[in-house]
Amino acid sequence: MTLPLRLGYKASAEQFGPRELLDFALAAEQCGFDSVFVSDHFQPWRHSDGHAPFAFSWLAAAGERTSQILLGTSVNTPTFRYHPAIVAQAFGTLGALFPERMILGVGTGEHLNEGALGIVWPDNRERFARLREAVRLIRQLWSEQSVTFDGEYYHTRNATIYDRPEEQVPIYVGAGGPQVAKYAGRAADGLICTSGKGMELYSQQLLPSFSDGAKESGRDPGQLDKMIEVKVSYDTDRRRAMEDTKIWAALALPAETKAGVDDPREMEQLAKTVEDVAHRRWLVASDPEEHIEQLRPYLDLGFNHLVFHAPGDGQARFLELYGAQILPRIRKQWA
Repeated sequence: MTLPLRLGYKASAEQFGPRELLDFALAAEQCGFDSVFVSDHFQPWRHSDGHAPFAFSWLAAAGERTSQILLGTSVNTPTFRYHPAIVAQAFGTLGALFPERMILGVGTGEHLNEGALGIVWPDNRERFARLREAVRLIRQLWSEQSVTFDGEYYHTRNATIYDRPEEQVPIYVGAGGPQVAKYAGRAADGLICTSGKGMELYSQQLLPSFSDGAKESGRDPGQLDKMIEVKVSYDTDRRRAMEDTKIWAALALPAETKAGVDDPREMEQLAKTVEDVAHRRWLVASDPEEHIEQLRPYLDLGFNHLVFHAPGDGQARFLELYGAQILPRIRKQWA
């Protein structure tokens, strides 16, 4: 048995303030989306008109405003500015408030969010090791009454999470390469990746590695959520759809250019140099059938949970258009 198809909305906390973002989450539920995932940033990608509301507080408010839609982080970094035990406490509370509606999405982090706190940014190997240890500690805190933990990076003494749901909150792991994807299959409840990086990465590396990890842990890969954030700029006005992508030009910067930047002002200046090619990271379309064909490769590969990230300021317009023109077409063909 495979998991059902889920279609979600990415709540861009770097672009919108908390109250406006709540309105979008409610609109997403009303327009037929199955989930809302919020980014967890201490600082946004751009300084001008930027935002960075606290994700944990926002999720609690979103849970109260909505009635059934799934809510989660994409992604939280439980290794630097948050101690894993604090993340366990936060999502224990969220899970108790909204049973079976919360998902903890985690990743190895970005210098943009941690460097502002004076944190020395380690290499990928250490960041991955910290993530594995953090997930292990979070799960232990959710399953045991008193946890004394002595890891390489984190420690607790007789720690107890007093408020938590009967069923543990699912943990999804964000992966950009096969090693982390295999770990996600072995230790997590789902995979998170992002679109626009070449289909070979997903078909030949991420999904096979995720499947291998699941099988190594004695689990059926078909029972684990395979989620992908898909960058879409869809509007009946194609010119508008193209123009909307420019605000997210930072995504078009090479990874090595962004890696050492921890100031949104600097990131914004760098992004201006690639505004004209920003659209290349997005699926830009003005016709619903054209857009379905753009999405088809991800669905045919077996991603069962697509979370759509739209770049424009007119999020309410996007949600209405997508809910009316795109979601029904996807469900008709793949659900």
